[in-house]
This record gives sequence, structure tokens and C-alpha cells, in this order.
Amino acid sequence: MGPNEHKKTLNQELDQFNSILGEVLPRYISLMKMKDPSNEDEKELDKIEHFLFEVNGKIAEIKTKLDQDSFGEILNLYYKTKQAVKNGDPIAEKKLAKLKILFSDYVHSEDIFIWN
Repeated sequence: MGPNEHKKTLNQELDQFNSILGEVLPRYISLMKMKDPSNEDEKELDKIEHFLFEVNGKIAEIKTKLDQDSFGEILNLYYKTKQAVKNGDPIAEKKLAKLKILFSDYVHSEDIFIWN
């Protein structure tokens, strides 16, 4: 499967995921707003809360992996390109300029680093 097929499949699955959340979240909100929920409603609310916490954790894990993997690859490419520039490669100089901007964007974004 090539990149276009992967992209299409991933977009379909993300759309399906978003659709499911679009059904679950309104129900969750309505259960949260109930003033006197039945035992059945409370059980449903509990199940939905656990589901949402689990989903939120998985989303955070995916985002962290995506950010860290892409950051690591850019960092690796940056240093290889920097070495190529030192070795006199003129094409690498142009590439390094672009990578410096991209690298700077990653470093200054709060998506990569968790500041204490």
C-alpha cells in the first residue's frame, strides 16, 4: 500500500472515529446534566467516562509518538545535512537552511517538550 492509499485509509478511519465521538459526546453531556439520574443512567455515564478517558489517553499517546518520531527524524536529517555542508555539498546548504527553520519551529512549539 502506497502513501496515497495509507492517507485515504487513515482519513476514512479518522472520519469514522470523529463520527462515533459525535454520537457519544452529546449523550455524555446529557447524562452529565441530569439532576436525578437513574442507576442505569449512572452506569452508562460511568462507562462513557471510562471510554472517553481511555480514548483521550490513546489520542495523547498517538500525538506524542507522532511528534517525537517526526522530531527525531528531522533532528537526524538536520545533523546529516549539516555534516554534508561541512564536506562542501552546495545542495545541502539550501536544504540545511530549510531544516533550520523546521527545526526551530519544532523546538519552539510546546507540542514536543513538556516544560516543568
